[in-house]
Amino acid sequence: MTDFLAEVTALARDLVAIDSRSFVSNIAVAERVEAALDGFEIERLDYVDPAGVAKRCLVAHRGGAGGIAFSGHMDTVPDTGWKADPWSARIDGDILHGLGSTDMKGPVAAIIAAARALPAWMPVTLLITTDEETTKQGAHWIAAHSTLVRRVQPRAIVVAEPTSMIPVRGHRSHIAFTAVATGIQAHSSTGKGHNANWDLIPFLVEMKTIFGRLRTDASLQDADYDPPFSDFNLILDNHGAAMNVTVPKATAQIKFRYSAKVDPTPVVDAVRDAAEHHGIALSEAREGLPPELPADHPLIVLTEQISGAAPRTAPYGTDASELQAIAPCVVFGPGSIEVAHKPNESVSLRELADSVPLFIRLAERLAGN
Repeated sequence: MTDFLAEVTALARDLVAIDSRSFVSNIAVAERVEAALDGFEIERLDYVDPAGVAKRCLVAHRGGAGGIAFSGHMDTVPDTGWKADPWSARIDGDILHGLGSTDMKGPVAAIIAAARALPAWMPVTLLITTDEETTKQGAHWIAAHSTLVRRVQPRAIVVAEPTSMIPVRGHRSHIAFTAVATGIQAHSSTGKGHNANWDLIPFLVEMKTIFGRLRTDASLQDADYDPPFSDFNLILDNHGAAMNVTVPKATAQIKFRYSAKVDPTPVVDAVRDAAEHHGIALSEAREGLPPELPADHPLIVLTEQISGAAPRTAPYGTDASELQAIAPCVVFGPGSIEVAHKPNESVSLRELADSVPLFIRLAERLAGN
């Protein structure tokens, strides 16, 4: 049996060593990924994100039409809390350290190794995205603009996020609210300014009520998920204002996650009503609808058979919310979500290597069927 340890280690280490936080360009990572795909037809999908940063997604294909598609993203969260070099790609024994090692440059290396190991005639597609950690724009761009995907029409997609090789049949999607209060900047001692925070606070009081309702109102919960209540996470920003300055702009960002069985309308209406009542400017950004397949869906059953693990749901989101427009998706990959988005993120190289034969078996079974 082929051992993919050396191959996966080399690629994962190279990818981790390149800074691709979502607010910087990922072109260098995309070029390293493309260099690993000799013999594949490559489609480059370039775009500029809302901040004016150049981004690139890749679609790669080999073999005939149909078959499996493997997906992973190249971007990472910021390096908040890191004391060591986030891009050292340091290896201690079996463990690769670095930002994005688990989420999800290590899994990207594993799916590339699996795709390369398949016979040249067997259909396989790679959907390599970016901006997954923020807007899912890369996955949306592929679903909306890839001519190669439309031509080869993959039958199923494995989104190789770190699930400890447990099939995830469904997860939540988010609506991101941005609420902005506007004040007048002045020296705070003069009494001539207007602090935007005082306008934002009454709105936030109502947001706290919604937060509590999500944890107590069974009509807004889904017992198939752990936790059953939806995320309603708040971030505040005074845009660098000092303590002796009346704040000219106060921003609240709230990420609301909901599952397929939860109607988001009551929450959305409540946020909109509160913003209007308190004179707060409100904008919304939505990703695709929550993807969810039944436990007896053929793709879920096949992944369960190959992994030996019962399928579950997950409270987080992935590119499957956008990629489901192409084909049914299962989220299934090496590494643990428990270490993702944390300082000193790391992944077991042996776990990455051991996932490759499972990905190969999935591709073979789909091609055979």
